[in-house]
Amino acid sequence: MAEQQLRQDKRAAVVINPMKLPDENFKADFLQLCADSGWVEPLWLETTEEDPGAGQTRQALEAGVDVVIAAGGDGTVRSVAEVMAGTGTAMGLMPLGTGNLLARNLGIDVTDPLNAGKGILAGSETQIDVVRAVLDHGKEEQLFLVAAGLGYDAAIMGNTNDELKGRVGWLAYVESGIRNLPGKATTAKVTVDGKLTVHRGVRSVMVGNCGKLMGGVEIFPGALISDGVMELLIIAPRGRFGWLNVVTGVFTKGRNRNKSAQSLSGKVAEIQLEHPQEFQLDGDHIGEATHLRVTVDPLALAIRMSDSRQ
Repeated sequence: MAEQQLRQDKRAAVVINPMKLPDENFKADFLQLCADSGWVEPLWLETTEEDPGAGQTRQALEAGVDVVIAAGGDGTVRSVAEVMAGTGTAMGLMPLGTGNLLARNLGIDVTDPLNAGKGILAGSETQIDVVRAVLDHGKEEQLFLVAAGLGYDAAIMGNTNDELKGRVGWLAYVESGIRNLPGKATTAKVTVDGKLTVHRGVRSVMVGNCGKLMGGVEIFPGALISDGVMELLIIAPRGRFGWLNVVTGVFTKGRNRNKSAQSLSGKVAEIQLEHPQEFQLDGDHIGEATHLRVTVDPLALAIRMSDSRQ
């Protein structure tokens, strides 16, 4: 009886992007799932264009909930995580977006958000790293969970056709990637844990906290989300077969890449570009920048999820 009472005291908050609702019954189904699992009725907090999740997450924390569930795409997840990191309160994921990058890397089934919700209520907590980013020596710090990028990859995110994405999902990024192949290269000075390297003819510098990106492609082989280390990939197509060498290098396991796709790893990194490049965080196109500083915050975020994930 005491154990049942303890369970009934548990409460979740759902920070949800209403534009991503899979159907009109989703809210009622989740409320019923909470009742069936012995949790009290959750807070249901919808994001807005003006506030994509941070304010709602603070409201949930002030209410003293046991878990804050981000229900939406990668943008919603990142907005919630920026507030949740370092609080000690667990975050859950009900993937409703196109990419669902963090959920995929954590082994959460992105095809069944309600089942993911069930896993949150019945599961346990694990700690993951986050990466904190500062653009152009600014005072504002932003957080990402999966990957950030300067250059070509950010141009793909910023120029993806939303209508096409709605029809074919992540394949829309492939179309954008082809359109954005032409572009201006730059020189990048990359300092990782105090060691400087200079790279010329650079089209993209990517920073990864996880291994997999769009379509399950493993850009950072062997990357672990809880090892306190981030991975960097510098893409600099060289010669007649430059982009072919990039593809070959990206899909080469370990660190035996080639000069068109070079790998680095560390805990703190600074990237200084000769020319401004487009910038993205977890798929969100942010704008342009010439300088990026990134720092790993080890095990800063608690994630609540199913114990039976693969």
